[in-house]
Amino acid sequence: MSKITFSTKEINTLQKNPNVHRVSERSITYTDDFKNRFIDEYQAGKLPRQIFEENGFNPNIIGIKRIEQSAHRWKKAYEKNGLIGLTDSRKTASGRPLKRELTSSEVIERQKARIELLEGQVELLKKLETTERRLLNPSENLNPNKAYQLIQETIEQNGIKGMTRYFCNLLEVSRSGYYSYLKAFSVREAREKLDLEAKELILKAFNRRGYKKGARSIKMVLERDFKIVFSRKKIRRIMRKYGIVCPHRNPNPYKRIAKATKEHQVVPNKLNREFKQGIPGKVLLTDITYLPYNGNSMAYLSTIKDACTNEILAYHLSDRITLDIATRTIHKLMNNKKVTLHENAFIHSDQGSHYTSPRYQKLLAEYGLDQSMSRRGNCWDNAPQESFFGHMKDEVDFQSARTLKELKSRIDHYMVYYNNYRYQWNLKKMTPIQYRNHLQAA
Repeated sequence: MSKITFSTKEINTLQKNPNVHRVSERSITYTDDFKNRFIDEYQAGKLPRQIFEENGFNPNIIGIKRIEQSAHRWKKAYEKNGLIGLTDSRKTASGRPLKRELTSSEVIERQKARIELLEGQVELLKKLETTERRLLNPSENLNPNKAYQLIQETIEQNGIKGMTRYFCNLLEVSRSGYYSYLKAFSVREAREKLDLEAKELILKAFNRRGYKKGARSIKMVLERDFKIVFSRKKIRRIMRKYGIVCPHRNPNPYKRIAKATKEHQVVPNKLNREFKQGIPGKVLLTDITYLPYNGNSMAYLSTIKDACTNEILAYHLSDRITLDIATRTIHKLMNNKKVTLHENAFIHSDQGSHYTSPRYQKLLAEYGLDQSMSRRGNCWDNAPQESFFGHMKDEVDFQSARTLKELKSRIDHYMVYYNNYRYQWNLKKMTPIQYRNHLQAA
C-alpha cells in the first residue's frame, strides 16, 4: 500500500471518477470494469500511467507507485485466474476479522453478497463455455481476418472483457494482429463503401436491357455504355461478395433430331472448325433448338449465324418441327436486304434430317449456296451455333410465355439485343454488327 494519504478535497475528486468504487484516506477501490479495461489496454501496449490518465486519474494525486502496484497486482491476478481474479474480493469481506460478533442482519447481508458473487462467476463460466464452443466450431475454417471478426463480435455481444489474450490463443492468432484489425476499422469501412458503390454499377450492367450477364459481358457494358473501367477480377470479387449470380448454361435435356434416312445425303465437313476466317457472310452456321413454354407447349427455333461476326442473319420460330422450319429460314436469309453474302458462302449444319433432305439441298443449290456438315455425333464441329443457343436460353425467360405469339415477341426482342447491344469478348469487345462494320471498313 502506498504511504500517500488523500486530503478531503482529493477524496471528493476521486469519488467523482466513475472508475472508483470507493476511496478512503489511504486506499482506493477501483471498479471491476476499469480493471478489465486496464488489462485490455495494457495488453494492447499502453503504459499503466497512460491508461490511468486517459481514464480521469491524476498521477500526482494517487502517486506513480500506487499505479505500478495496482498494475502488477491486476496483471498477476489475471494471469492466474482470468477475469475472476480481477473481481474485488472486498465486496464480501473487509480482509480483517471483526472483534465483535456479527448481527443476524449483517450475516444475511454478507451471505447474499457472497451468493451474488458466486452466481456471477458461474454465469461467466457458462458464457465462456458457450463462447469456446462457438469459436472452436470445427466446421468453420477461419482465416485470420475472419477469426479477428469473430473475436470482436463475441466480446461485443457477450460483454466479456479482458479475454482478448485468451481468445487469440484459443484460435491461434496473434494479439498484435487483432489490435491492428481493430485499428483498421475505418479503412475497412471505407473499402466497404467503395464496394457498395461498385456493386450498384455492376448491377446496372448486370440487368442492362433486361438480360442478366456474366463478368465479361458486365465489363464490356461498363466500358461501352457507362465509360467505367473495372477489371474482371474486381467484378468477380464483387459478384461473389454480394451473391450476384450470372446465368449458368444447362445441358439440353431433349434428344437431337432423328438421324437421316437412307435416301437423305450427308455431305463432307468442308468447314473443319475454321469458324473465324475473317470474312463476313462466308461461313454460315445453322441449327434447330427446342423451346418449351406455357407448361406443356413446345416451340422450335431455327437460326443462321455468321461464324465470323456472330451475327444472327436469319431465324424462324414455329410450333412444328417439319422441314419448313429449315427452308423458311433459308428464304428469310436470302430475302434480307441487310445481309451481304460472300460469293463462296456455304451453310454448315449437323447431320439432322432437315439438312440431309433432298428438298433442302436443292433449295441451297438454287440460291447458289454450298453445304457442309459436322461429323456424325460431334457437336463441337458446330460449336458457335450451339453456344449461341446455350446463352440465349440462359438469358431469355421463354418458359413463362403463355402463347406462341408472346414467345415470338421475346425472341424478336432478344435478337435485336444480341446483334446490336450484346458486347462479346472475342469480337474485340464489340457487338456483332459493330464488328461486322469494323471488318468491312478494314
